[in-house]
Amino acid sequence: MVACVLVATLIGSIVMAVSVGSVSVPPGTVWRIIAAETLGTELDASIGRNLRQIVWELRLPRVVLAGIVGAGLAVVGVAVQALVRNPLADPYILGISSGASVGAALVILFGLFSSLGTSAISVAAFLTAMATMAVVYLIANESGRLSPMRLVLTGVVVGYVLSAVTSFAIFRADPRASQQVLFWLLGSFGRARWDTLAIPAVAFLAVLVHLWWRARPLDALVAGDSAATTFGVPVGRVRIELFVATAALTGIMVASSGAVGFVGLVVPHAVRMLVGGRHRRVLPLAALLGAVFMIWVDTGARVIAAPQELPVGIITALVGGPIFIVLMRRRDRMRRAGAS
Repeated sequence: MVACVLVATLIGSIVMAVSVGSVSVPPGTVWRIIAAETLGTELDASIGRNLRQIVWELRLPRVVLAGIVGAGLAVVGVAVQALVRNPLADPYILGISSGASVGAALVILFGLFSSLGTSAISVAAFLTAMATMAVVYLIANESGRLSPMRLVLTGVVVGYVLSAVTSFAIFRADPRASQQVLFWLLGSFGRARWDTLAIPAVAFLAVLVHLWWRARPLDALVAGDSAATTFGVPVGRVRIELFVATAALTGIMVASSGAVGFVGLVVPHAVRMLVGGRHRRVLPLAALLGAVFMIWVDTGARVIAAPQELPVGIITALVGGPIFIVLMRRRDRMRRAGAS
């Protein structure tokens, strides 16, 4: 039932988000344009070409990318919380977002990889995110084992160092370029185009399927290493799999949208309160809820201060922070009620 409600909400959210903007487009028109473009049929003559361009070329790719990034960050949040056995962990605790930010800053400020054109930011952000993943793994790896505490501490320290590198680059660069970097660091889907969606979509689906297939080891891992070993789970190998999958997907998501926080922290908590802690249920529902949440956050970013656009990260922090406090207090009340 929850899945059906979320799927219906996601479809409705996509249509409504595409409808809203400086030029209002009726939802029925949005449906007709999407159907015509998807099926390859002739567009109704009553619908102008400008509306077709607004819906199909500008808004729909952006809304789809927002959904993919929201779903990806929510799934990564579920996996990271199992990886480090900490419900307060989020996708950025491993330092990967800070690494991606370094690559993006180097492109915007100093023209690195300029020969790649519009893809330069995404390529550089992904490469530096993967390099950060390798550094964190090598430092946290102790005799072939990844300790959750060591992994968290390493990720936090590396993240702080890389944030300092980004800040230094911004300080030394041209002020106009620095403003563009700061906007990217807070998240934006303004660069979304159809040809930029394939990589994040494929990466998200691949990681989601892999994590769903490994749902039982994830359940055992949350219970602790000793319990997981008793259940026959190869703890070291599963933890390495989780680390590689979450780091790679986080790097791709950050390269696509910039650093967007709170999604991977808030959404898993909300889903667990609805359906419990079994990962075979939590993973797909977290993806759906994360997509809905991010679509509406991006819609707010477009319309709240129109014609200007707010960075997405500002809204996720303003909305996600209070939501997380409410969820945390509600969980505490439920625990006290259960104990009594």
